[in-house]
Amino acid sequence: MAQVFPPAVARGICAMARADVARLFHVEHSAVESAVPARQREFAAGRIAARQAMGRDLPVVMAEDRAPVWPAGVTGSVTHAGGWALAVAGAADKLIGTDLEVDAALPAEVWETVLTNSERAALRDMPDAGRWARVIFSAKECAYKAQYPRTKQVFGFEVFEIALEPVAGEFTAVFQRDIAPFAAGDCLRGRYSIGGGFVLTGIA
Repeated sequence: MAQVFPPAVARGICAMARADVARLFHVEHSAVESAVPARQREFAAGRIAARQAMGRDLPVVMAEDRAPVWPAGVTGSVTHAGGWALAVAGAADKLIGTDLEVDAALPAEVWETVLTNSERAALRDMPDAGRWARVIFSAKECAYKAQYPRTKQVFGFEVFEIALEPVAGEFTAVFQRDIAPFAAGDCLRGRYSIGGGFVLTGIA
């Protein structure tokens, strides 16, 4: 996480197996009380990580659109994968997004759904193209989470086109059409890191 996010962005982490559902506030637990135990632990891990990231023991409830509702003055992002939950938090005027993925090839059958023609062309001659496709997938998930509090719009993978900069460990997510208040051509810049069996992407 230190390779992806600047020091000014608070960060939290929790293992799902250790997540204590009893640590949820009532207003949080009500969102998952009918879910299976594994989902409850996943949700609890994300909220525990969120509290660590904020440095404050406050609830982060789930809105009707399933997005986290952060306390006043705070924004952030929560992600889960491979038994871990991660959260980042910062000032409410920031764009913050993160996504954690297991480091494995993106299945070929979803490439046409996830990747643009240009992205598929860029991967065509790359070794481990499937794993780089996973990085692009993660970058799109990260960018979507970062922009959602501003736009409140649901859209598909085709709206972002990702350009990777492997030497710097950076990526650019470019809007392919207007999503107010963003316009086609607007960019979100982020970083990524691969290691320990995971891919982590972040925008702050």
